This record gives sequence, C-alpha cells and structure tokens, in this order.
Amino acid sequence: MARYGFVTSLIDPFGRKIEYLRLSVTDRCDLRCFYCMPEGFKDFEEPAHWLTFDEIERVVGVMQEMGLARVRITGGEPLVRKDVDQLARRLKQGAGIADLSLSTNATRLARHARALREGGVDRLNISLDTLRPERFKDITQGRLDKVMDGILTAKAEGFAPIKINMVAMKGVNDDEIGDMLEFCVEHGFTLRLIETMPMGDTGRSATDHYLDLQAVKKQLAERFELLPTLDGSIDGGLIYGGGPARYMRVAGTQTHIGFITPISQHFCETCNRVRLSVDGTLYMCLGQEHNYPLRDLLRRGIPDDELKEALIAAIALKPERHEFREQPTKIVRFMSMTGG
Repeated sequence: MARYGFVTSLIDPFGRKIEYLRLSVTDRCDLRCFYCMPEGFKDFEEPAHWLTFDEIERVVGVMQEMGLARVRITGGEPLVRKDVDQLARRLKQGAGIADLSLSTNATRLARHARALREGGVDRLNISLDTLRPERFKDITQGRLDKVMDGILTAKAEGFAPIKINMVAMKGVNDDEIGDMLEFCVEHGFTLRLIETMPMGDTGRSATDHYLDLQAVKKQLAERFELLPTLDGSIDGGLIYGGGPARYMRVAGTQTHIGFITPISQHFCETCNRVRLSVDGTLYMCLGQEHNYPLRDLLRRGIPDDELKEALIAAIALKPERHEFREQPTKIVRFMSMTGG
C-alpha cells in the first residue's frame, strides 16, 4: 500500500486505486428475482449482526480519508431497512462522500424518493428487466405497477440521471431490449444492460439464459444509431459515476446505453471497487471469495489507525480478476448476500 506521511491510499497489489464502495445495508428483499434469490429462501443475516449506522458511517469516513470517493447503497433491497434516508445524510455530511447513489427495485421508492433526495442521494440505479406485467411477475413474483410508480415519482422528484438496470436474458426478455431503450429515450433515463453471472445456484441456473451483449449491441445498432463515447465509457463524476459500464449514446438524444459484460468482455483491469456486506464483511471481488471481516474489529473498539491498517490488509487481498468463465461453480453465495 502507498503511504504518504500519515496518509494511506487504498491501492491494490495491481496498482488499481480503490475509490468506490458498494455498501449493502440489508440482505433482505421484497422481490424474488429467479436469478438472484431462491424462492422460499429464509437464511438471512440476523439483524444483531448488521452493521449499525454508526459503524457504517465510521468505516466509510475512514475509507474516505484514504481516497474513497463514491458510495452506492445496495441490498438486497436497501429500502427494506428503516431510515436509509438518514444513513444517506450521515454518509454525505458526516463521512464526506460527494457521490452517493442507491440501487433499488423501486417497489418502495414512491414513498421514499423525496426523503432520499433530501438526504443527499444523487443518483438512482433501478432494476427493471421487463415492461410487461405478467413477465415481471414471472421473473420477480412482484407487481410492475408499484415499480413504475416508484420510477416516475423519482423522476418527478428530480433524480437525474436515473439508470435502468436490465439483466438481459435469452428466452426471457431478449425480445424487448429495444422497447426498453425506447422507454428510456422517452423518459430521459440511462439504460444499462447486464450479462447474467454464475453467483450461487440461482445465478448458475440463469446462465442457461446467458446472452452475449456484444451480439445484442449489433442487433440494437440495426434499430438505433449508437454513437461511441470518446473511450467507450463515461466518467462524468457526479453524473455517471465510476462503474464498469461501457457506454454509447443514442443519436439525436441525450440517452446513453451502457453494456456491463463480466463474461464476454471482462473489465477487471480497471476495477476500482469493493463491497461491504450488511454483516461487515469486506469483499474484494464479486467473483472471488477473498474477504476481510470488519464487524468484530469495530465492536472491539479499535482506533482509527488500526482500522486503516485492517483496510490496507483487506485491499491487499484483492485478486487480479474473477474466474466466472473458468470456474463457474466457485461462488456459492447469492448476489443478495454480497450486495449489488
């Protein structure tokens, strides 16, 4: 790790600067997307094991001193946890995070959007795999009308950009990707297409529906004129964030479409993020098991300098890349247990 006087930087063994934290505040969800969480699953983390808001603010604040710039609040479904808007305010004002976003399925967003906006959430990522109510029910066991109400309420509250995350699946929703892009053009949203990943048994079952987004991009180009950005990605700071999507713009609009391709074209060489699960485990890679437990250290009352040393030791464990292709059965935890 690089040291400059009393300041430490979160730089991994491969020279990547870690400046982005995906922060899970719960592993629970009010939907059951078949590729994420098994039907009837109840093996959730006990609330007593969840990091408290005080503990979360402390970890994020220390990481901010070490170079952390962006935090995305995730779950499970983060709005299942009470007072997430208050946590957002604490991360923004107390921990000093300039770029604060939240991932949600939008089922509860209509009644929380204003409080989240006032709490300091800059941007929203909303999971939406289909625009068809019956298909939505088949994928999630939920109701599309509640999600659409949440999305449009968030738009009215002034969130921008709103990113729609669509897991593209062969034989499930591949026939409406173009329609989803039209929906995003109509409302000024950003569309992000995501390849399925072999996370747990549910994720591996979804690989039967794996869709190579390189082929999808070619198909969309027959219907839309897609213009490349300067380097194939967007790093617009507070506007677009620092995630892995490679973006293009729909000609004649300000709508962008991003392609997240962990399988067909991995982006490990530029990975700038780690994940903190609700139980305080820091995961270095979505597709590897390298992790570092922080909860017991926090509850033992270690001082900030020791917490920094623990974070340095954790980042030193970050692997060079995932092995989704080489070892698709390696990851046994579900996506909801790690955080999005």
